[in-house]
Amino acid sequence: MTTPRIAIAGAGLGGLTCARVLQLHGFDDVTVFERESSPDARQQGGTIDLHADSGQEAIRAAGLFDEWRALARFEGQEQRKVDHATAALIEHEPPEGDFRPEIDRGQLRDLLLGSLTPSTVTWGLGIKAATPGEVTFLDDSTASFDLVIGADGAWSRVRAALSDAIPEYTGVMFVETRHDNDEQLLDLTGQGTMVADHEGLMLWSQRSSGDHIRAYACMRAREDWRPSNSELLHLYEDWHPSLQAFLAGDLVHRPLYALPVPHTWENTPGVTLLGDAAHLMPPLGVGANLAMEDAAELALAITEHGVRDGVRAYESVMLPRAIDAQERTNAGLRDMVPERPIRV
Repeated sequence: MTTPRIAIAGAGLGGLTCARVLQLHGFDDVTVFERESSPDARQQGGTIDLHADSGQEAIRAAGLFDEWRALARFEGQEQRKVDHATAALIEHEPPEGDFRPEIDRGQLRDLLLGSLTPSTVTWGLGIKAATPGEVTFLDDSTASFDLVIGADGAWSRVRAALSDAIPEYTGVMFVETRHDNDEQLLDLTGQGTMVADHEGLMLWSQRSSGDHIRAYACMRAREDWRPSNSELLHLYEDWHPSLQAFLAGDLVHRPLYALPVPHTWENTPGVTLLGDAAHLMPPLGVGANLAMEDAAELALAITEHGVRDGVRAYESVMLPRAIDAQERTNAGLRDMVPERPIRV
């Protein structure tokens, strides 16, 4: 039997997990197409907690569980909440068990990349458009495949083959800062995540390996709002100075987007979606785990049922699960940053 040709758009965690599980099961004609020029073209974000019932199951399916455990930071499960005005600790969840240990996104991506057959990923050649069984690349060349998998994130180009949906602004803005080896900020953050909130403003920080911290100021704001450091500090003027210190440095503005709920499509032979391309939702610790779970389940369904029936079986499970997760994370975002008149 001829091995099917499978194209995966996007070398993120979902696309790489799917390629790895397919290759483990003998699918040797799998190519991941990535528009970025190399694995080091940009930073891969902060830290991710792999959940025992989703992300960890995917890493098991990829045959990389022991390698992941060697890199995972179980102490990163610590959760701290502090008072906005005094910075005093008011809630504390110590790191216990192994349900959701942390790992740097870059480390996890490198682990998946290193597990693939050489040349599986074609760098610098992104997919511009797709129809069932065919892709058009950014250089306008085309190629045919038995299956095209859209793992190309929030602004997926493959999605248009199945759906007219586009991400919508949630009304919530994250403003990110980064800090290295700052003892005061490390002490406040602890081993995992620290959060503080007050009157519709939030601040949280996360420790990555190597004593790196990423902090996020969170508020309802206009989609085009791009504050300076002084403007951001003015919003947090009644917060404790040690918390205001997280707002120093270069700012990265991240308006949050989500796909409409429910986001579904008719099963169409030759093309499917996974991860943010299928169910972009607020970043509340679910998205990356779901992307990896999607990826492993899709690959295993193809292994068991073949390409056409495997995709149908996968979508019958993935779409209801995604709707549930979207509804929960949308509600979680409203609870976290209550809907009120936009302050900025």
